[in-house]
Amino acid sequence: MRPSRENIDLPEDRGCLQWVLGIPLALSYIPALFTCWTALSIRPHPDDELLRGDVRFLAGCCLVLCLVGLLITITPLFRRTMGRWWFALPFLLATVAYVRAQTV
Repeated sequence: MRPSRENIDLPEDRGCLQWVLGIPLALSYIPALFTCWTALSIRPHPDDELLRGDVRFLAGCCLVLCLVGLLITITPLFRRTMGRWWFALPFLLATVAYVRAQTV
């Protein structure tokens, strides 16, 4: 019979670790949120190709930042500690940015 293994990931011990691990995610998602909001708020004139390019660039920046946050979230430490709901934010922002880049 195997000896029982103590659970080192106690729920009360995860609170501080979640805050510490949330900092790199926030440093990725806050700029992504800002660039997505900026891309959504710019309303280019149909003839203004330069402003349309700017919107596409901002949407691309949002996609890259979401990918960075997603790559951080995929690591085993983050998945175990942070939970699955952190996957929702990069997918949502990336989807909105992609749709905006395609419809501008």
